[in-house]
Amino acid sequence: MMFPYDGKIAAACQSAATTIPEVIGVMQTIDQACTDGDGLKWFNWLYLQVTQTVERKIDGSGLEDAAWLAELDVQFAALYFSALRGYLAGGECPQCWAAMFAVRANVRLARIQCALAGINAHINHDLPAAIVATCTVKGTTPGKATPQYRDYTALNAPIDSLIEVAKRTLMVRLLGDSLPVVSHVEDMAAAWGTSEAREQAWNHAEALWELRGLPAIAQGYLDGLDGLVTFGNKALLTAALEQ
Repeated sequence: MMFPYDGKIAAACQSAATTIPEVIGVMQTIDQACTDGDGLKWFNWLYLQVTQTVERKIDGSGLEDAAWLAELDVQFAALYFSALRGYLAGGECPQCWAAMFAVRANVRLARIQCALAGINAHINHDLPAAIVATCTVKGTTPGKATPQYRDYTALNAPIDSLIEVAKRTLMVRLLGDSLPVVSHVEDMAAAWGTSEAREQAWNHAEALWELRGLPAIAQGYLDGLDGLVTFGNKALLTAALEQ
């Protein structure tokens, strides 16, 4: 473990959160435990804001299948908690997540790098599996002519707004000191598009849905996603290390 409070984080991730308020409670525990010099803090901080935004969207109605979206939120968060718990225990953890967790103590990194690396792992690797799991629980199919897809895409605008704010407020090193005058971090952050990533995640979910009777092939598909996302995260997380 990298930080003395990692045991507390691991314990929080043991919680089997089944509602959005419970998911938020786990994230708040992680947020309160982490110091500013911990890259995990900044992904978790941003993800907490996204989850609170989803909760408000669900509570505000206007959705066609709010229960489905709430289930997706829970299934999605469970994959983050599982990856973090597995990494801290020295157990199973997707490599795309491990790439971020392994450097979370490197104070030369920018907060936005860690936040976007976590988002990259979570959306591009975890979200397709979470969509399939949600459809299985709720008895739906991940098609694009469905109310579930319409509700899913209705979140794009508010999530994009949060990410754009984060790109500005997190553009400092982990401890809050300024980045070099010449830095590629801003360029990489500007290139990130959450709506596009979520659309691709849905496409991958449709493919995984067709493979659900072929678990070995479906796992190979997920492993391929893990490899691609890991490559992206390593590039994202090393860009500022030599500056």
